[in-house]
Amino acid sequence: MFAIGLVNLVLLARLAYCAPAASSGVAVVASSTDSAPASTATVPFASTDPNVPLWNEASDPSTVQPIRGGLGAKIMGPDNIPMDLQNPDLFAPPTTDAGTLKNAKWPFSFSHNRMQTGGWARQENIGVMPIATAMASVNMRLEPGAVRELHWHKTSEWAYVLKGTTQVTAVDTEGRNFVGNVGPGDLWFFPPGIPHSLQATGDDPDGSEFLLIFDDGDFSEDSTFLLTDWLAHVPAEVIQKNFQATNPQAFAHIPAQELYIFPADVPTDDQAPESPQGTVPDSYTFSLSQVPPTQLSGGSVRIVDSSTFKVSTTIAAAEVTVEPGAMRELHWHPTMDEWNFFLEGEGRVTIFASQGSARTFNYQPGDIGYVPTAMGHYVENTGNTTLKFLEIFNTDRFQDISLNQWLALTPPELVKAHLGLDDETIAQLSKTKPTVMGPA
Repeated sequence: MFAIGLVNLVLLARLAYCAPAASSGVAVVASSTDSAPASTATVPFASTDPNVPLWNEASDPSTVQPIRGGLGAKIMGPDNIPMDLQNPDLFAPPTTDAGTLKNAKWPFSFSHNRMQTGGWARQENIGVMPIATAMASVNMRLEPGAVRELHWHKTSEWAYVLKGTTQVTAVDTEGRNFVGNVGPGDLWFFPPGIPHSLQATGDDPDGSEFLLIFDDGDFSEDSTFLLTDWLAHVPAEVIQKNFQATNPQAFAHIPAQELYIFPADVPTDDQAPESPQGTVPDSYTFSLSQVPPTQLSGGSVRIVDSSTFKVSTTIAAAEVTVEPGAMRELHWHPTMDEWNFFLEGEGRVTIFASQGSARTFNYQPGDIGYVPTAMGHYVENTGNTTLKFLEIFNTDRFQDISLNQWLALTPPELVKAHLGLDDETIAQLSKTKPTVMGPA
């Protein structure tokens, strides 16, 4: 009781000392903060304990358990060990993961494959990956000479060739035509409604394989407008009248149903028929493989958007490599969703969705990733070979915001007040975007 009374007396004395005197006209000046104690955190500091993946595909399956530190417990029931080996950060997530986030990983190997004579196609859209609302994709394979028949879409079509060479043809609304060959690492783009075809050349004995991106997550390859499907549903006399055919048997061999993909002879050249309207003013193809990559401390990047590939007004992309131990820096994209495709190597991505929600996903070649607009994330190489992947956006220009650059260009005292950084760390922040960071 004596101690409590003493404290109260001290507090009263301080109040009396600080109070203005009633009979004095002297102003009271607030004390300086120079001698005030340093401010302290209002919440606990974040843990600096490592949260690395606990295993990989080459690990001993007996080590695969949903346990991290003192959290979790051994699994007792049936388990898909091969899946666990590929997804350590889902089965035993980092302690920094929290909250809820829709699944942001879809392996193309999970997609139903539509097999045809001459090739196949499998797709990903919101039907299998609900988080991916802005873009959908198709992985297609054509044997030499095989044709993805003449068709068009409501959406635009952007493509990245994985292997072989594909010959594309198109005619625009002014009657200007185009024919071009597209090799590995190169692109094509067709605006909505532009009729086109795809055909594997004989350059590669296996034909060609490519990735197609459509700017609508609800897109379905099965809803394409196909030439054969349309004419099979038009009365024969209307077709005769439309083409002013004098031979009544001229259109007697129209397929009764769509061909979709079918075998044919390999194209002999890449010359378009002469059009009185000329050829398209801007090419529908782009040689991304010939663009010198920007070399960075931890890898490289090639960026393509409408500033370099003029017709590509709805899709922008980056082809990124990340060396072992390096990472695509912490960043976000301010106004567009990001669709990823992993080409080589192994990586992991943690997506920060605000309000304390974050989730980590692991990716292997052939996997699709997705990051909604403005969500913070990174891409880390977790393997011992080069990680290569595509960043694709439903926009005409590539844009991102670097966390490193943002902090470097913000007043230092403000950054210190948020994060408690010292002067040495502040000085190491980069005023230019690192993009791909090498190991520390």
